Amino acid sequence: MNAEVNVDETLPALTVGQAAYASGLTPKAVRLYQAKGLLPPAERSAAGYRLYTNDDVATLRFIHQARTLGLRLDEIGDILDIRRDGSAPCHHVLRLIDQHITEIDRTITELRQLRGTLSHTRKAAAQAAAAGSTGPRRTGMWGQNRRWRT
Repeated sequence: MNAEVNVDETLPALTVGQAAYASGLTPKAVRLYQAKGLLPPAERSAAGYRLYTNDDVATLRFIHQARTLGLRLDEIGDILDIRRDGSAPCHHVLRLIDQHITEIDRTITELRQLRGTLSHTRKAAAQAAAAGSTGPRRTGMWGQNRRWRT
C-alpha cells in the first residue's frame, strides 16, 4: 500500500501540510483522520512523504464541516462508508442531525435550569450581603455551621 506514486500532471499530489491547509485542518488532524480510517491510506513519495489527492482534500473538507456540526468521528465514518458504496447518505445524515438537534435541545434545557439555580443563589447572596451577613453558611460533616471561605 505504500507504493511509490507516479507523478501525474492531472492529479497533483499534496503533502500532508498542503492538504491540511487546503481543508482548513492541521496536519495532525489529517494524520488522525487517516489513522481512524476516514481517509484511505495515503500514497508515499520516493522520500516517504504522504501524498494526498484533490479527492482526499474534498473528504477532509467534508470531515471538517461535519465536525463543526457536532458529528462524531464514528458517525462521519458511517456517512463516508455510505458515500463510498455509491448510495446517497441523505437519510442517514438527516437522522444524525436530528439526533444532534435533540441533544442540543436537552443541553439548552439543562443550561437554563442551571442558570435559574445560579440566579436564585446569586440573588440570595446579594440579599444576605445587603442585610449585613458575612456570607452564606454551610453545614459541616458533623452538623456544625461554618462560614464559606472567601
